Amino acid sequence: MRLRPAPTMSGNEKTSSFVRCAWARNELSIRYHDREWGVPAHRDRTLFELLVLEGAQAGLSWDTILRKRENYRAAFDGFDVTRIARYDGRKVSRLLKDPGIVRNRLKIESAVQNAKAFLKVQDEFGSFDRYIWQFVRGKPKINAWHSSRQIPNRTPESDAMSRDLKNRGFIFVGSTICYAFMQAVGMVNDHLIACFRYHQVSESRVRAR
Repeated sequence: MRLRPAPTMSGNEKTSSFVRCAWARNELSIRYHDREWGVPAHRDRTLFELLVLEGAQAGLSWDTILRKRENYRAAFDGFDVTRIARYDGRKVSRLLKDPGIVRNRLKIESAVQNAKAFLKVQDEFGSFDRYIWQFVRGKPKINAWHSSRQIPNRTPESDAMSRDLKNRGFIFVGSTICYAFMQAVGMVNDHLIACFRYHQVSESRVRAR
């Protein structure tokens, strides 16, 4: 989920009595910002869902993916990785006709390919969670940004993650996508310091997913 604030945005946005990161501008994005973004995720199904959605967002706005998120859950069997890894050509053809998701063959086929690669990682490491969190040594990186302009598109950690995922057969996992994934699953805390969620997430006053 490419939730890094767009370069044209700066500072924060005040909604009601809270100061939020500027990209949280509508009901869906505010709910996601307030409840999920930056919260450490450790359930493999959650991690797989976000990996698929990050790839689906490539070239699109995050709001588009948020609006389609429930449709994705229905279309992709609740992101059951074992079932998705068994999708065949007929299933892909049906998904290409589903207006509730992004009907891009490469993105749909990448979800199937990534499910197969995901299962191999689980077999090797015991869980995808154990594998993916090694790129931040098992602990969220707490950043301290004052402006959205300071937030990077990629980092050495996302570069390393991207290379390793590609070597393991994953696709649609460029470094920019990987960094957005890291933001989404709480491997990094990129809430701006002035955002009310920054300290909540930094001080672990949120429940891991």
